[in-house]
Amino acid sequence: MVEILESHSEAETFAYGKALGEKALPGEVYSLTGDLGVGKTVFTQGFAAGLGVREPVNSPTFTILHSYEEGRLALYHFDVYRIGDVEEMEEIGYEDCFYGEGVCLVEWAELIREILPEDCIGIIIEKDLAQGFDYRKITIQR
Repeated sequence: MVEILESHSEAETFAYGKALGEKALPGEVYSLTGDLGVGKTVFTQGFAAGLGVREPVNSPTFTILHSYEEGRLALYHFDVYRIGDVEEMEEIGYEDCFYGEGVCLVEWAELIREILPEDCIGIIIEKDLAQGFDYRKITIQR
C-alpha cells in the first residue's frame, strides 16, 4: 500500500509525523529517506511526539543512535548518514532495536538497505520547488 501526503509547511510535516507515530506498533521499523534539508528531522520530531516523547529530538548524526524510552513505546532514532560500513551497525547492536518491542526510525536508510527488515515501512520525503519552497511530497510505502 502506498500513501502520498502533501505538506506545505514544517507544521504540516510535523503533524504527518505525529499522526504516524500515534499509530506505530511495537517492532515496527521505518526507513526515512530524502535529501539534506528536506524535513526528515521535523518529521521525526512529530513522530516522536505521536509516541509521547517529550524531550527534545534531534538528529543523532554523530552518535548514530538516540534512544527515547519515555513514550508509550521506546523510540530508537538512527541517523546512518556517517556509517562507513554496515558492520558499524552491528557494533551498536542494531538488531536489539530492529527486533525489539520499541519502534525504530532510520534516517538515510538507503545506506543500510541490506540489513533492514523485509517488512520495513518506507517513508520518502521530497521537495518540489515548482510547488513552492516549503512544499514536500511524503510517500509512505507499507
